Formats: sequence, C-alpha cells, structure tokens
Amino acid sequence: MNFNMNEKINQVSENTLVIGIDIAKHKHFACAVDDRGRVLQKSFPIFQSRIGFEAFYERLLALKTAHEKQEILVGFEPTGHYWMNLAAFLTHYGIPFVMVNPMHVNRSKELDDNLQTKNDQKDALVIARLMRDGRFSYPRILDGVEAELRNGATLRAKIQEDLNALHNRMIRWLDRFFPEFTHVFKSFGKMAFAVLEKTPLPIDIQGKTPEELLFLYRQVEGMKNPHLTKAKQLIELAPQSIGLQEGLVMARFEIATLLTQYHMMQAQLDDLSNQLSELAHQMTDYDYLASVPGIGDVTIVELLSEVGSLTQYEHPRQLIKLAGLTLRENSSGQHKGQKRISKRGRRKLRALLFRVMMPLIRHNPAFKQYHEYYTSRTVNPLRKKQSIVVLCGKLLKILHALCKKKQRFNEQQMMNDFTTLQAAA
Repeated sequence: MNFNMNEKINQVSENTLVIGIDIAKHKHFACAVDDRGRVLQKSFPIFQSRIGFEAFYERLLALKTAHEKQEILVGFEPTGHYWMNLAAFLTHYGIPFVMVNPMHVNRSKELDDNLQTKNDQKDALVIARLMRDGRFSYPRILDGVEAELRNGATLRAKIQEDLNALHNRMIRWLDRFFPEFTHVFKSFGKMAFAVLEKTPLPIDIQGKTPEELLFLYRQVEGMKNPHLTKAKQLIELAPQSIGLQEGLVMARFEIATLLTQYHMMQAQLDDLSNQLSELAHQMTDYDYLASVPGIGDVTIVELLSEVGSLTQYEHPRQLIKLAGLTLRENSSGQHKGQKRISKRGRRKLRALLFRVMMPLIRHNPAFKQYHEYYTSRTVNPLRKKQSIVVLCGKLLKILHALCKKKQRFNEQQMMNDFTTLQAAA
C-alpha cells in the first residue's frame, strides 16, 4: 500500500472512476467523478440490502463502460458500523475502497457553494472530490483471528461496562438498606457475596451467633473458609443499622436479582477472556510481545484487537499515528506554540498504551531509566506526562521491531541504547 500523498494522488488517473459514498443506516448516496473532479453521475441512492448492493454493482459496471474507465475506486466515511456490510460486498467483488476522514468532509462542504448545507447528496460529492485529491487512507480490514479478537474485545468491554453498572446498583442498594455493610467489606469478594446471598438485611443477622453465620455462608458455592472476624463485625453493626425498614420484601428480591445477573455476567466474562487468550496465542506476534516484562496476556489481547498483527505495518510511525500520539504545534510568526499530541486516532489504543506504561516505568528497569532521564535531563527536561507520551511511542517502536524481526525483547540492548543516548546528549 502507498501511504505517500503524491502516490495516492497518482493512483487516481484519467482511467479511474471515482465513487464517493455518504453512508447512512438504510440508504446510502453515491456520486461519480473523474480525476479532475468533474461530475460523471449525480448522487443516486444505494439501498442497504442485497438487491440494493447488486443494483449498485451493475451501475458501477455501466458507468465504467459509459465513461471508458479501466479502474474503479470507491470511498466513504467510516460512519459507525453501517459501512461494514458494503465494504464486505465490495471486497467480495474485488472492488478497491478507501476511507475519507469525516473531519475533512465536514470542513470541505462549503468550498463549492459557500453554504453550511448538509445533505447526503452533497456529502457524496465532497467525499469523491477529496478522494480525487488523494485525501484518503487505506483501511485495514481485519479477518480471521484478528477479526475474532476485535469483535471479542469489543464484547468484553461491553460486558465489563454492564458489570460495573451492576456493581454500582448493588452499592446503591446497600446505601439504602444496609449502609454499614461497606464498613466491613471494602470490596466485593467471596464472603461479601455470600453475606448478600444469605443475610442481605441487618434483620437477617440480628440474634445469630458467629458460628451460625459461618454455617450459612459455607453453604454458598466456593465459600469454604469465611472469616470469623467479619462475622463478628456484622453482628456488632447490624443492631445499629440505619437501613430502611420498609419495602424489605422487594429489597430482598432486588438484591437476589442483582446477584444472579452479576454472577452470570462474571462467568461470561471469564469464559470470553479465556477464548480471547486462546485466539491471541494463535498469532505469531504473541510470543514476541509477551517477551517484554510488564506486558501480560490481557494487554496483548487488547493490543492485537486494536491494531491486528504488527507485521502488517511498514513503519512504526503508522502505529504512532493510529494511536493519536503524533505531535501538533500552534506557532505563528515570533510565537512558538506548545507541541501537543493530536489525539487523532484510536482512543482505546492510546488509553491502553498509557495504562501499560505506568507500571512499566515503575517496575521495568529499562523504561524506568528512560523516564528518569527524560524528566531530569539538564537540557529540555520533559514533564512526567510528556515523558510517558514519548515512551508510549518508543514502546510501539520496540513492539513493531520485535514482531517484524521475529526477536524477543532484550533488556540489555535497550540499556545499551540508553547509554548511547546519554553520551550523545
């Protein structure tokens, strides 16, 4: 693939039929232009159905013949998920397609008519003309294991969100009916769940001995050795509880429902995580990524789900740009503006890199040395956050090199590079 702007422009020649498509849920709109941006076919609808796609394909062939074009290039914005079905259809027929940045589309709408008008027909033409100018990118369509990882990681994130929501609902329930519960249990562990299952309300604990409570909690699956101390604390706090005394029948039903949902979703999450781990192990990148101390199984799964195989990227700059870690600067005349990261990339990937880097600079000797050097050097010292951004980019370069060269991480080599960096400073 060509990523140079000039090379992209050169790929749209006088023999190319350029099709810009504005994506929607039920009906897309397409517009055809030539290499000079002249309209060959005004905007026409494409229905999101098999019949609609087949009709679109027949129209492409007719336009190609009518205007004596040898090549077709289709482009659209990656709007939500509605483009995926059309992309799969184009792939099936071997028709190349590209992506156009939605921000470019939004900022180019007024060039022709000087109006802020927004409609599907106009957007299709804007997209086509942006493609003519080489303002597009080639998508990485994940398939096979990579596609499974992407879908699975997305599902895992949603399940985790739902679990967090259930956790918050249980906290709200406790705030109403048993506020003192959190004095005994700072987090939800096995015994905390056992208490909520067997004695969710203060009235259920009052009058019972510690031994009786322990007997009840041992009946819960997985609860073999409940803590006697916590049982005594519950007995001490229960009579003093300020929890609500009304609506207790429905309160019991509510907490039982929440517990059932929580356990079910936790089991689904564990099963899904195991499947994702097995899929990640099938990729050749896994062993090289796992060789970096501080990068565990969950991190590797999330990284591969975001970018696919690192060997598919020609240069680590592509990964850095994908993460939105490229620098932007606002300068004018004598004013020298600050450089900040663009944040134009995959937000999840960028967040993942930051999460990984924090323990790395604490526990990985090589990354720790680099961080200390960047933040304490005499000339142009970096703030801690700036140093983390730089190291996130360095991590991507290292991971890319490991996968490309099929090598395992060598901490000593990184230390030697650090010595060279210090000597050159």
